[in-house]
Amino acid sequence: MNDENCQFLLDVSVNQSINLNFPQYSQLQFPSNPVYLPNVGNGGIIITNTGSGFAAFDAADPNHIFNTCSVLSIEGLNGKCGCDDENEYSLFTGQPINNGELRCSLKRYRVEQNGNILVVFN
Repeated sequence: MNDENCQFLLDVSVNQSINLNFPQYSQLQFPSNPVYLPNVGNGGIIITNTGSGFAAFDAADPNHIFNTCSVLSIEGLNGKCGCDDENEYSLFTGQPINNGELRCSLKRYRVEQNGNILVVFN
């Protein structure tokens, strides 16, 4: 789904460690519970326990220029843009939901787990 038109987000360095024992991240120990991490990536990062691992995506909507309304809010298992377009994405796959015209999926980050520590990086 990504193509040469998906260039609204910066390619910033990400290397964030998360301790699942900390209360703010404890819900990641259970499937289908996304958590938002501010001040990382373009618009923060949303991490989800998929049941078979972890998915991490930049919380900035990749389908338009970054601004304050383009940071996704977590709505169940989806991330929704606060701008007028209200773009919505799966927090499991990063793919757009209910809008086949969107050209860009969410910017994915890699996740490695070592015990109770997750490392999100690119």
